[in-house]
Amino acid sequence: MAVEGGMKCVKLLLFFFNFLFWLCGIALIVIGIYVQIELNSTLIMRSASASGAPIVIIAVGVIIFFVSFFGCCGAWKENYCMVTTFAILLTIIFLVEIAAAIAGYIFKDKVQSLLQDGLQDSMRKYTSDKVIKDTIDDLQKRYSCCGAKNYTDWFSIPEFKANNSVPQSCCLANATSTCNVNPTSDTINREGCAKSIEAWLKKHVVVVAAVALGIAFFELLGIIFACCLMKGIRSGYEVM
Repeated sequence: MAVEGGMKCVKLLLFFFNFLFWLCGIALIVIGIYVQIELNSTLIMRSASASGAPIVIIAVGVIIFFVSFFGCCGAWKENYCMVTTFAILLTIIFLVEIAAAIAGYIFKDKVQSLLQDGLQDSMRKYTSDKVIKDTIDDLQKRYSCCGAKNYTDWFSIPEFKANNSVPQSCCLANATSTCNVNPTSDTINREGCAKSIEAWLKKHVVVVAAVALGIAFFELLGIIFACCLMKGIRSGYEVM
């Protein structure tokens, strides 16, 4: 028996919210891929712990994408088992997101040290790996930075310590060709790249947080509507 009266409205609302979940899933996948590509360009993605955040974002996006499609089918067909499964999966996702948010807040202070370790490891391979050299040069130019903590990190590399220099990519715009030798604040960027990248991440995490908050709100409503629809479908079965 098809649901009647107010339950039809709940059914349509659940279908509508699942469509919004579907769009949110796509948004998370896009954001995760964007963050992954951006961090990959800094070479720190060679660290498994550094790649965790964007991979989790992408994974949650993919799961929400498929769960929302499953929920749409359940609501449209008024299938009790499908709607119940959808409600359970959505509740699990909601709890996982809360746990991830708490973990992110607890470990937020470790971001800079993680970035520094990854960058310092890459800097040690600067003169022996052309791909790493080109990527670090691009990174230092893009973020107007030099080294991991600061420009003095380059002095720990034998090739640069020998002549008290830093890579040319550390130089300020319009600087001379010898700006990287015996560097001063007038010739190079002295701030470390870890701090610059962390600032970029903090700026963009607001977008991720806003999307996550919106999704969590819709998920909560989705769980409530799914439970209401389950009750309506169950009542229909009992009448039969």
